[in-house]
Amino acid sequence: MVAQPNDRAGLSWLGPPIDARPRFEPELEALLGLLRRLRPGQWNETAVPGWTVHDVAAHVLGDYNARLGRREFGPFAPGETLEAFIHRANQEWVDRHRDMDPPSLVDALEEAGTELARRFARAHLDAPSLGVSWAGVDPAPMWLDCAREFTEYWTHRQQIRHAAGLDTDPEPGALSVVLDTFMRALPHTLRDTAAPAGTRVTLTVTGPGGGTWTVTAGPEGWSLAEGSDGRPAAIVELDTETAWRLCTRGVQPAGALARARVDGDRRFAEAVCRIVSIVY
Repeated sequence: MVAQPNDRAGLSWLGPPIDARPRFEPELEALLGLLRRLRPGQWNETAVPGWTVHDVAAHVLGDYNARLGRREFGPFAPGETLEAFIHRANQEWVDRHRDMDPPSLVDALEEAGTELARRFARAHLDAPSLGVSWAGVDPAPMWLDCAREFTEYWTHRQQIRHAAGLDTDPEPGALSVVLDTFMRALPHTLRDTAAPAGTRVTLTVTGPGGGTWTVTAGPEGWSLAEGSDGRPAAIVELDTETAWRLCTRGVQPAGALARARVDGDRRFAEAVCRIVSIVY
């Protein structure tokens, strides 16, 4: 997936702004508390395919440093896609930090994460910022870039929790922001799904932190801006755990569709379940 130029009038199609700025400090505290409670052997547990808990924690440190301007990236290799470049750069960073002892890694996360949280707290939400490829907007408004960044840290913490034998953190405030951010991928997800103007498709996520999002087809594409009234052409209902895992590819589209409750045109339900809210 490559970020597409934002050539649509305005940004209302992305839906109302999200303010994730107050979430970074408590998210950092939750991560540090989790890491400090790990037993020595748990640092070597697999968190995601190919990466241990230590690797994921080191990757988060790399993300912090990148946002703080402390991390240099080399050039793209000939013919390398954005996704391939990001994955290669992330792997190289993790490889370089494999010998970092856990206490030093936690201290480095605390130092960089604290500074980053302070920077995000001062960010202007309407300012142009880094593109968000999975939402199809470049440049993206800071509110979306900031919220995207929060979802990444939250997701990596859940991966570490799962590796340590813990369930997904049920705290609904953070989960609500994560899901709301992930759903901003819906217009881009449906970009190749043809429908008459005014066609509405609704995705409802049930459980703590859930909500309802409706996309409407228009002459310039699908939009999360408030649309016309009337019954949606399709209503898709997912539980919270399936929804966030689908958006991060912890669950594949076919698996999510099998778990979904669908009312209406199944073609739209299949399209909705192709949503992905990470660089994949």
